[in-house]
Amino acid sequence: MLDELDSAIVRLLQEDARQSNRDIARKIGIAPSTCLERTRLLRERGVIRGYHADIDLPALNRGVQALVTAQIRPLSRTVIDTFWQSVAKLPEVLSVFVTAGSDDFLLHVSAQDIEHLHSFLVDRLAKRREIVSFRTSIVFQHLAKNVLAPLPEN
Repeated sequence: MLDELDSAIVRLLQEDARQSNRDIARKIGIAPSTCLERTRLLRERGVIRGYHADIDLPALNRGVQALVTAQIRPLSRTVIDTFWQSVAKLPEVLSVFVTAGSDDFLLHVSAQDIEHLHSFLVDRLAKRREIVSFRTSIVFQHLAKNVLAPLPEN
């Protein structure tokens, strides 16, 4: 669990990871050296895994997004691991989720336009032997939370 100081540091970094250590320390009322040490420990513990830029997908010629659910067979660790690792390398794939239920995977993909999305589905996914079925839902709008707080324990 994170204490109040760690939570404040994490929140401020999620809001703007480019702000200086001195600015973060000032905002939460601690010494810069304390803030630097806390941030270092958060990285070592794996709480902070990296710092990322939030990029507009259409600016990268990725104007269409879709969620693709897929069922694969046979269901074995080798097939599952090989599938998710290989599809994660495809340039259209933004995220890969291994899921429970009727579908085995959820892929978040992006493409230039509907024609490119269709080509990706038909020429890349449909040709994979382990996929027995997939369904595609076009994303009209997407809102992601960029600042997360710890949930309370039960």
